[in-house]
Order: sequence, then C-alpha cells, then structure tokens
Amino acid sequence: MGRAKRLRTKCLAVKLCQIRKALGLSQNELINAMGLFDVIYQANISEYERGNREPPLPILLKYARLAKVSTDLLIDDALELPTRLPTIGKGKRQMKSANRSAKI
Repeated sequence: MGRAKRLRTKCLAVKLCQIRKALGLSQNELINAMGLFDVIYQANISEYERGNREPPLPILLKYARLAKVSTDLLIDDALELPTRLPTIGKGKRQMKSANRSAKI
C-alpha cells in the first residue's frame, strides 16, 4: 500500500521566480542576498523555480523576508504577490557606481 502524495502549492515556483526577477538578481546573487552561499547552490534555485523541488521552510522564510512579504503570500495560491517589490539588484549597483563618480 502506497502513501498519499504530499499536498503542494501550484503557484510557489512562479512566485519564487517573480521575486528573484523583481529584485533584479541572478540565481547566484539571490543566494548571496539571502546569506545562503554556503548552504544551497544555483541548481537548487533553478529546481525551486521550475517546480521540481520545494524549498525547505527556512529558505522559504528567507525569500519572504528578502521580498518583504508574508510567507502566506508565497504559500497561498489564492494570493498574489504585490506588483512592486523592493529592488536590491542591478539598480543598487548602479547607484553605488554613480556615488563613486560623484566623489571623483
């Protein structure tokens, strides 16, 4: 006799990918932004975004905190992510380089 399949969300993979892209980060930059460079690899992020694997709860919490959203928004298929998320990727790097130019 087999075990019943574990319930899974349908939209989690899409939401995780949306978060990364909204933040303007590559998969490796996302790992660094979450402080997980020694815990997970780019292949893990790829698997999460394709829906092949679900991230462990502590990693899901890191996604939520980075995006400044509730974990409910990630888990509940009936809820959508906000249209605007904080940007920390390329825009931030551009600001840093602009500040350096201004000091020269």
